Amino acid sequence: MLTRKQHELLLFIDGHLRRTGFSPSFDEMKDALGLRSKSGIHRLISALEERGFLHRRHHRARALEILRLPDIDPPPPRPADSRRPMPDVPAPEQIAAVMDVPFVGRIAAGNPIEAITPETTRITVPADMLGKASHYALEVTGNSMEEAGILDGDMVIIREQNHASDGEIVVALIDGDEVTLKRIRHQGSEIALIPANSAYDTRVFPAGRVYIQGTLAGLIRRY
Repeated sequence: MLTRKQHELLLFIDGHLRRTGFSPSFDEMKDALGLRSKSGIHRLISALEERGFLHRRHHRARALEILRLPDIDPPPPRPADSRRPMPDVPAPEQIAAVMDVPFVGRIAAGNPIEAITPETTRITVPADMLGKASHYALEVTGNSMEEAGILDGDMVIIREQNHASDGEIVVALIDGDEVTLKRIRHQGSEIALIPANSAYDTRVFPAGRVYIQGTLAGLIRRY
């Protein structure tokens, strides 16, 4: 039997993973539950690990995995005078639909190493990770985006489009034959491709050398 706070945190983490593909930060979890410090979140996560609901990959940023959800209804809403309402997280039984997307190859989260290949197979992903646009899947190689929660071996789901806003994580085709996964920033007539790892440098190209092949829609991690 989980406490109300444990139940709320578990559902918040599950909902965040399904919506974004990433684990929430400790600050996001603290704010969602209306706690004053992150130490309370650490205690709740440890309790959920001990009960077999959650797995935490130590020494990894944003690396929480939901192992199971409780077979009980969510707790009742907080009183009206509660400091912060719970986020709108779907109940487990509402999340069932899945869709297939093409898996088209590997992509570097490091230095560009391999262009996207023709479709070879398809993978199943939660339908609520996808919108109306076309999507495809790529396997990540390298660690240059690890501070954004994207690790070597992860499967990223990409929304197919040829434009992106500053700060979005994109699949960028460079000079027609190199593909990489980076955060984008427009700088006048140039485009900066920014890693999420201080060990890697930002690369800047004339805009005409970079073609956007999609933006990050979600992430799937296998343990």
